[in-house]
Amino acid sequence: MKTNVKVLDCTIRDGGLVNNWDFDVDFVRDLYDSLNAAGVDYMEIGYKNSPKLVDTEGVGPWRFCEDDFIREVIPEKKNTKLSAIVDIGRVEVDDILPCEESSIDLIRVACYLKDIDKAIDLVEAFNKLGYETSINIMAVSNSLGLGLNEALKKVNESPVDMAYIVDSYGSLYNKDIQYLIETFKKYAPNKKLGIHTHNNLQMAFSNTIFSYEQGVEFLDTSIFGMGRGAGNCPTELILGYLNSTKYDVRPILRVIENRLLPLREKLEWGYNTAYAITGLFNEHPRSAIAIRKSNAKNNFLGFYDKLSSVETHEDIK
Repeated sequence: MKTNVKVLDCTIRDGGLVNNWDFDVDFVRDLYDSLNAAGVDYMEIGYKNSPKLVDTEGVGPWRFCEDDFIREVIPEKKNTKLSAIVDIGRVEVDDILPCEESSIDLIRVACYLKDIDKAIDLVEAFNKLGYETSINIMAVSNSLGLGLNEALKKVNESPVDMAYIVDSYGSLYNKDIQYLIETFKKYAPNKKLGIHTHNNLQMAFSNTIFSYEQGVEFLDTSIFGMGRGAGNCPTELILGYLNSTKYDVRPILRVIENRLLPLREKLEWGYNTAYAITGLFNEHPRSAIAIRKSNAKNNFLGFYDKLSSVETHEDIK
């Protein structure tokens, strides 16, 4: 057991992509208490984007995580810290309170490679406000080569605490993760590393524990794998694998029974052949999500043929 490992559960944030962040207060409060009882280090309670920069219609409060609201939901912070994530262009720094006035401990900045400078600017602002910070480079499977190396050099010189490898499309295998870890360590040697995986190819758990064995300290998970499309690495599997007296999987199993199973009867997430197809093609799962909501949701062969067609490939994107 590596003593520096941290587990970050992102059920509410990534799972919110399934139900537009429409979790009720009791659900979120129960998840927090369960994660705390399980010894999980961080709970990502949602996005910290600014309402004036995001469409608010039909969207739950976890899309914005207003500080007063979070204090009402979780009036007593326990050992489990709170995290929130922001998107480039969807947050104004003036809307963020100093950390000492907020329930949130960690703000993670999600960005594509082209926006790395903007991400660093945000990190510098959040760092001055007293927050722990990370930069999560999304769709890293499409961001290999010299551009990634140069971006990581900038990350290494920034005040950010963690640099995250994000397998947004669920298309990576252990060998790909190994290459990325080596690259991140080479060009951002001063930063702690994190891993966020998706389960399109049923590699989320494998890639996460492989990263742990390679020295990655921050492991993203979600209870029952709840997350966009194929979902994420299940929290319960990671806690069982780590096999440390620090963690206890039993509270997570209880919340799966009481909260996630009833929700799963209403909403779809998790491994599905449609998501596997987008993973195989290293594509964003939005086309698979659309297929699963259509009358042709099980027409996997037709979807595969369309995605692999040169003539229609750009239309799928």
